[in-house]
Amino acid sequence: MKTFGNYIRERREELRKQDRTYSVRQVAARIGVEPSYLSKVERGQTAPPSEAKVLLLAEELGEDSDVLLALAGKVSSDLLELIRKRPRLFAELLRELKNMPDHAVLRLVREVRDGEW
Repeated sequence: MKTFGNYIRERREELRKQDRTYSVRQVAARIGVEPSYLSKVERGQTAPPSEAKVLLLAEELGEDSDVLLALAGKVSSDLLELIRKRPRLFAELLRELKNMPDHAVLRLVREVRDGEW
């Protein structure tokens, strides 16, 4: 599994091949951090940024914010609020889901979303 920094660097460099505005300096400026900080994050020399900065990076790089938050070892604040309201229920749910194959989880999500339960 890739680290947060590696994932960010690879995605940014991929975008930079087509658009020179995806340099470390310019991306850092657009998300409101120092270029040296973003460079250190990409190289794994410092911890991933705050949730707010990860969300900005996700938007900037066209990535799924939940994926980037997970790679950063974080959970979005809206999900944390849901978990805090029913911690036992969500802990049990997640523990049951961890061994299910992806197709089964996706089916369950669709059923809940579509109200077919």
